[in-house]
Amino acid sequence: MEQMSAFSVHLAKQKNMKQKLNNEKRKQGHNEKKLKNSNQKYKKNEDVQGTVINQQIQEEERKIKFERKLNAVNNGKKIDKELNRKLKNAIKKSKKKNKQIFKKKKITQMIDIASIKNIEKKDSKNISKNIMKKDILDSLNRGCMSDDEVHIDYIFKDPFQFSQELFQFLIHPLDVKKFFNQNWETKYLFVNRDKPDYYKKLNVSTAMLDKILRKKHVQFTKNIDITSYSSEGKELHNPPGRAHPSVVWDYYLNGCSIRMLNPQTFFPNVFSLNATLQEFFGCFVGANLYLTPPGSQGFAPHYDDVEVFILQLEGQKLWKLYTLDAKHSLPRYSSKDFDQEEIGEPILEELVKPGDLLYLPRGTIHQAKTLNDSHSLHLTISVYQKNSWCDFLEKLLPQALKKATENDVRFRMGLPLNFLKYIGSAYDTSGFKEGFEKITKNFIIELIKHIDIENVADLMAKDHIHDFLPPMLFKNEQKCSVLRGGKVMVENGYVKKCAKITLQTEVRLLRLHCIRLVKEDIYKIYYSTHNSAEYHEIESQYLEVDECNVRGIKQLIKSYPNFILLDHLLFEDDFAKVQIATDLWDLGLIITKEPI
Repeated sequence: MEQMSAFSVHLAKQKNMKQKLNNEKRKQGHNEKKLKNSNQKYKKNEDVQGTVINQQIQEEERKIKFERKLNAVNNGKKIDKELNRKLKNAIKKSKKKNKQIFKKKKITQMIDIASIKNIEKKDSKNISKNIMKKDILDSLNRGCMSDDEVHIDYIFKDPFQFSQELFQFLIHPLDVKKFFNQNWETKYLFVNRDKPDYYKKLNVSTAMLDKILRKKHVQFTKNIDITSYSSEGKELHNPPGRAHPSVVWDYYLNGCSIRMLNPQTFFPNVFSLNATLQEFFGCFVGANLYLTPPGSQGFAPHYDDVEVFILQLEGQKLWKLYTLDAKHSLPRYSSKDFDQEEIGEPILEELVKPGDLLYLPRGTIHQAKTLNDSHSLHLTISVYQKNSWCDFLEKLLPQALKKATENDVRFRMGLPLNFLKYIGSAYDTSGFKEGFEKITKNFIIELIKHIDIENVADLMAKDHIHDFLPPMLFKNEQKCSVLRGGKVMVENGYVKKCAKITLQTEVRLLRLHCIRLVKEDIYKIYYSTHNSAEYHEIESQYLEVDECNVRGIKQLIKSYPNFILLDHLLFEDDFAKVQIATDLWDLGLIITKEPI
C-alpha cells in the first residue's frame, strides 16, 4: 500500500491513470482483507508446518502485488484476470492446508475462570477432556516421581491457574463459573460421566489400600474407623492398636464399612490433589476414603459442616439426598444421626458409578447403600469448614470491642445502678428498659469505627496456615527449592559445592497461600511448608521480621506468581537482601528461577 503512494507521485499528471489506480487499490484492499481474515481465523491453532505454508503463500502474494503494480504503472491497463485468479487460489490453498493440519493435530488450550464464559459449551467439553484428564493428573503424578522418571524443564506453571484447572477437571463438563453461580452452597450436583477410569491416575484402589495396611503403620481410630448401620442405628467397632489388613478385611467380610480418615497421609496423589486445591479455595482441603461391602450401609442419614465432592472410584453406591427447612442450610456443625421418619422423601435418588461425581453443599442430608452385587470405594474431598462470615465476625467483633475500650472512655463507664432490677425476661417493657436498649444499640454502632478487617483477615489466614497441608511441588520447583536444591552429599563424605543466592538471583514465593505476614507485637511470617500430612501434627511455625524489612516482604508477596530480582527488593541493605532471601529459601518459602 505504501508503494502505491510512491507510484501515485510519478503518475500525478495522469488523472485517468490515477483513477484506475485508486479503483485497483480498493479491489486490492478487499482481497487483502479477505486473505487477512482467512489467516486470522486459523492463527490460534497453527503449528510450525502451518506457519511455513503461510509464509510461502505470503511470498506468492507479494509477487502478485508487484506484478499488478508494474502492469498498472507501465501499461495503465486493468489488472490481469489471471492475477486475480492466482490470488483467489492462494486464499483457497491457505484454507485447505490449514484445515488438513488441524485434523492431524489436537487442539489444546488453557482455560481460566475469566475466559470460560467466552467458550462455547461444546468446545469447553472437548478442551476439558483433553487438557484436564491428560495434563492435570499427569502433573500430579510427576510430582511424586523420582528424578530419573521424568524430564525436568524450568518453565514454571502459574500455581493458581493450575489449581483452578484441577478443580475444573473435577466438575467437568460443568465450567467453574456456572458451578459457583448455580450450585455452590445452594444445590447438589450429580455428574454422570460413564467413564470408569476418569480418576484412575489418582492411584487409589482397594488393592492399594491393602498394600498401605501392610506397609504403613495405620491405626484404628486415628486413621481407620470400622462402622456399620442398621435399623438400630450406627455402630463403631474400632479395636485398639494397629489396623492389620487381616483384621480389617474380617470386619469387611462381616458387612462393616471401612473409613480412612486421612488418606492424603498415605496416598501420594490424594495429597497432591488436596494440596493443589488449597491454592484455589484458600482454605484447608481434607479427604476421607470409604470402602463398603456389597449390600451394606455404614452411616445413618446426616448432614456435614463442609462442602463435599464425592469421587466414585470402584463399584456402585445408591445415594439418597434430603432437605430440611432453611434454618438447617449451611450449618456450622455436623448434624446428629437422623431417623428415617425425620427426613421424609428424598429429593435425589441416584446410583453413582466409577468416574461419576456428586457434590453436596453443607447441610445436605444424605445416606448411601451398596447394591447386593457390588462393593463401593469412594473418595470425599471436603472444603470450607468454618470459613463463613460468622467465623470472620467472631474474630472481628472482639477485636473491635477491645480497640474501642482502649480508645473510648464511654465503653469503660459503669452500667446504670441496679439495672438488673429492670432488665431481664421477667420484667415488663418500661421506659428504663427502652432507654437501656437504645444506649446498647448506640454502643454497637460506635464499634463500627473500630473494626480492622485487615488485621482480622491476617488472623484468619494464620489459622488456615496451621490447617494447611504443605504445598505440592512440581519437579522443576523442587530442583529450585531447598527440597532438592543446594548442597549435596556425594561419595566419601564430600559435599558438592553449589551456587549461592546473590543480588542477581531471581526469586518467587513458593505458593501464595503458604505464607502470611502478620503484625502482632512484632511482624511475623507464618508459613505452612513445615506442616505434615497429618492435621495439626505440628504447631504453628513463624519467622520474625524486623520492621525495616517489611517493605521487601510485602513486595515479594505482591509480585507473586512472577519472579523478581533480589536486588530490586526493598530490604534494609544488600546484606539484608541476601540474608533474608537465604533464610526464606532455607524454610522452603521461596524458589529460585534457576537451580542453585
